[in-house]
Amino acid sequence: MPLHETKIHEENTKIYIWKITETFEDLFDQVLLNDTNLIRLNNMKSELHQRGFLSVRMLLQSAGYSDNDLYYDEFGKPHLADGKHISITHSFGFSAIIISNQNTGIDIEMQREKITLIADKFIDTEFDFLEKEAADYIRKLTVIWGVKESIFKIQNEVGISFKDHISVFPFELEDKKTSALLTFANLNKEFKIHFMEIEDFTLVYAFEKN
Repeated sequence: MPLHETKIHEENTKIYIWKITETFEDLFDQVLLNDTNLIRLNNMKSELHQRGFLSVRMLLQSAGYSDNDLYYDEFGKPHLADGKHISITHSFGFSAIIISNQNTGIDIEMQREKITLIADKFIDTEFDFLEKEAADYIRKLTVIWGVKESIFKIQNEVGISFKDHISVFPFELEDKKTSALLTFANLNKEFKIHFMEIEDFTLVYAFEKN
């Protein structure tokens, strides 16, 4: 399908969201990949992953870029040739990118009961405001995971633990925003967090507070 949604967060920040309904062949016919990414695509064993990868290139084209405008540093973090910041995510039937003048991270996740089984691996102080029996427990866990994933994409340093180094402040789902703190080595950074729900998915994006 065409672009699912474009969200303008601020004047210099845009989020592009794609709902992946096309076949691999339909997506492949609509994008132009550089040689490096064509090899990456061919080495992917999952067609779901391939379709997510190609849908991100569709989003780039929707934003006025091509695959040649995107490159990755030695840590795997994506960058745009014009110097703007970009972050990329895809999960099952959705993909999204955020492009901004600020360093930013984005994550989209399907809301699944499975997350309750691994909660103690990435949750610490957040258990103080979570209610395990509440109807919105899975949705809140998904927000918290997305927050920590988004912050990791911004900081992108080996050794950062979601559980030990990133703390999410209390929030309600209707707030659609919160804050979080990264404490790691000599770093002590606070982040602004925004989130939204799309069907059974949760989209989270983060910016470092000035």
